[in-house]
Amino acid sequence: MNDDINSYSYASFSGELTSSEKIAKELQELLVAGNYDTAKLILEPSQPVDIAEAIGCLPQILQALAFRLLKKNEAIEVYEYLDPVVQQTLLDRLRSGEVLEIVEKMSPDDRVQLFDELPAKVVRKFLSALSPGERKVTAELLGYQPETAGRLMTTEFIDLKEMQTAEEALSLVRERAPFTETIYSLYVTDKERHLTGILSLRDLVTANPQMQIGEVMTREVVNTTTDTNQEEVARAIQRYDFLALPVVDKENRLVGIVTVDDLIDVIEQEATRDIYAAGAVQAGDEDDYFQSGLFTIARRRIVWLLILVLANGITTKVIATNDQILSEVVILAAFIPLLIGTGGNVGAQSSTVVIRGLSTQKIKSLGALKAILKEAITGALLGILMLIVVIPFAWWQGEGLLIGLAVGISLLSITTLAATAGAVLPLLFDRMGLDPALMSSPFITTATDIAGVFIYLNTAAWLVNNYK
Repeated sequence: MNDDINSYSYASFSGELTSSEKIAKELQELLVAGNYDTAKLILEPSQPVDIAEAIGCLPQILQALAFRLLKKNEAIEVYEYLDPVVQQTLLDRLRSGEVLEIVEKMSPDDRVQLFDELPAKVVRKFLSALSPGERKVTAELLGYQPETAGRLMTTEFIDLKEMQTAEEALSLVRERAPFTETIYSLYVTDKERHLTGILSLRDLVTANPQMQIGEVMTREVVNTTTDTNQEEVARAIQRYDFLALPVVDKENRLVGIVTVDDLIDVIEQEATRDIYAAGAVQAGDEDDYFQSGLFTIARRRIVWLLILVLANGITTKVIATNDQILSEVVILAAFIPLLIGTGGNVGAQSSTVVIRGLSTQKIKSLGALKAILKEAITGALLGILMLIVVIPFAWWQGEGLLIGLAVGISLLSITTLAATAGAVLPLLFDRMGLDPALMSSPFITTATDIAGVFIYLNTAAWLVNNYK
């Protein structure tokens, strides 16, 4: 057992340990030695997020033991920061009563996020064990579509009334603050819970105690609806520099808020998916590569690789149909990798720029048509610049001007076409409601390979047949 425990390595790539790694290393040594009192002392001054990361660094057989050393209130907060895989491991290892208490006291949005990772049978068991109030809130959030504001929001917020005085409102904030996710943004609702205004905690604290909330609040409230996609919610919070964004239903009734810490997780998740898509990898719901088995990893990659192999078969067909010119001028074959490699690289650069512009919505300021034209001109300019080196080299290697011209003309055509395709295809996918990241480097490269070989061999055949 001890050999297994001590086999863990904490060394980072830089050779220096992070704060959580230092905690994990000390914690592991103390737990192995059975020195639990000192282990508690190490955990007490540490931040919950560092404790969560440290527990995640421990071997599984020590994770539950370390978690049990935490005080009850601290354990719940730490649990919310744990990686989903570690959360599930602890669910299996902790006693049933401990698990139910943790799940009961989690914030609603974090509880729903945990339930999304668990089997349906386990979720039903936990739901039935929750108190009526928590069960109702959790069921409501689970009723919204995944990856929407409704599924992401928390119902723990403070709402005030316009007729309340600042003094009364401040007293209410003090009373409800321990049970609320954030108090920095306060919302004002009417009797039917319609959202009518907003004010910051600073505005409330600095207001005259006898002033009514209706006199202090701002009536123009930026909000979102329960069915808004989580990416749009993230963009809204980023645009307005909010700490939280109110969520309303179809009748404009305030039903929850989305906080910035949850949106950071969303941004990371969406970036992970885009990166996977850019590499033609079928991504899971989370960045779980290092927890996935070899067969799972292979399964995620093989689908797109098979599609690309079949698509590249067209390139083979194009070469086969032009075997006559290749047999006459064998040196032409030597330049095929240069041309298709250049085309693929240019296309990948253009698609990366456009996909990122779509993701951040910066491309709207330029416009789709101008973006395409800009990339096309850039591709042509790159082709011209490369001609300065490529044509003399091809002339020298091909022992003739015709080979140099064939390579040069093809290179200019391919770079222009690749840059244009790299801009058009992601924009087309976006217009069709598909993920632009799907039209990423491997697909652009494959498309330009086919077009590039066709252009090159037909250009060479025309020049050789007419000017030889």
